[in-house]
Amino acid sequence: MRIVAYIRVSTRRQGESGLGIEAQQAEIAAYAATHGASIAAEFIEVESGKKDDRPELHRAIREARLTGSRLVIARLNRLSRNAAFLLNLRDSGVDFVAADMPNANSLTIGVMALVAQEEREAISRNTKAALAAARARGQKLGNPNGAAALRRAGKGNTASRQAATARADARAHDLADVLADITAKGHTTLHQIAKELNRREIRTPRGGRWHPSSVANIRERLAS
Repeated sequence: MRIVAYIRVSTRRQGESGLGIEAQQAEIAAYAATHGASIAAEFIEVESGKKDDRPELHRAIREARLTGSRLVIARLNRLSRNAAFLLNLRDSGVDFVAADMPNANSLTIGVMALVAQEEREAISRNTKAALAAARARGQKLGNPNGAAALRRAGKGNTASRQAATARADARAHDLADVLADITAKGHTTLHQIAKELNRREIRTPRGGRWHPSSVANIRERLAS
């Protein structure tokens, strides 16, 4: 089994000193040894836990998805407590596990997301109550032209693409950099690209081997 390691420290000082990184590396290495796994890649993030925009985590998810590896983090509390972020991770299609809670699964993440969502809704209810009290005092709130501005900008539309299309688009974008790298190294025909993708152990969207036709399909999706 191949695993992709994701390590996060919360301050730049910790990142530079290595404080916390070595401990997490040791936990992931112990997990790998116990499960007879090899660490194919490691991504280290120096970021605040309150932020959901984590480029290294996104890279780790992409690497795990492309190679069919398991994403391993040292501790579950290294993940954001934001409900949307947790659900995005759960629905990313990546097999992931926390070294300190190896039996945790998508259901566990779902429960955590529900708790986080409840906390956000409680804050929202308190905010609405405060706004209602302000209106009762005669205080004017908000921008009366706000909704019209959103309509003019084309926002506020709740229609969404089908889930299969969204997953296919995400997969294609995951592969964009890989395809560019392969082409830059001289593999330009569909056959050559398919052969190189297979050599790199990158899976097709359906988890199989690459063929010229599947490479052409990905290129067409990226072009559109």
